[in-house]
Amino acid sequence: MIRIILILIFPLLFTACSHATKKYHEKHYQTLLCNELDGKMEYVLKDRTRVDCLTDEYAIEVDFAKKWAESIGQSLYYAHMTGKKPAVGFIINTKKDQRYFKRLDTIAREYGIKIFIIEKN
Repeated sequence: MIRIILILIFPLLFTACSHATKKYHEKHYQTLLCNELDGKMEYVLKDRTRVDCLTDEYAIEVDFAKKWAESIGQSLYYAHMTGKKPAVGFIINTKKDQRYFKRLDTIAREYGIKIFIIEKN
């Protein structure tokens, strides 16, 4: 009897815990940042790549912390293609993400990439 109850309760506990740590999709953070900066989302370039957010000043690539290295290349490419300054919308969901920020910040300083930090809501 106890075994049956545990089998029934365990999936409920797992589901409740997974909802408590819910992360949003990248698009959610992209929308927050782009709306705040009054930019244009998903700006399509002539080669059909898309800038996550294009403002009067910046071409912004929005990414989760783990994708810090990819965001550098994309922001530099989008800046080159648009004539804007490169920028990264850096999504921080956990304290562990700080290690990725340090890496990004080192390169961003070297190449003039602006970092917009987007923290978990």
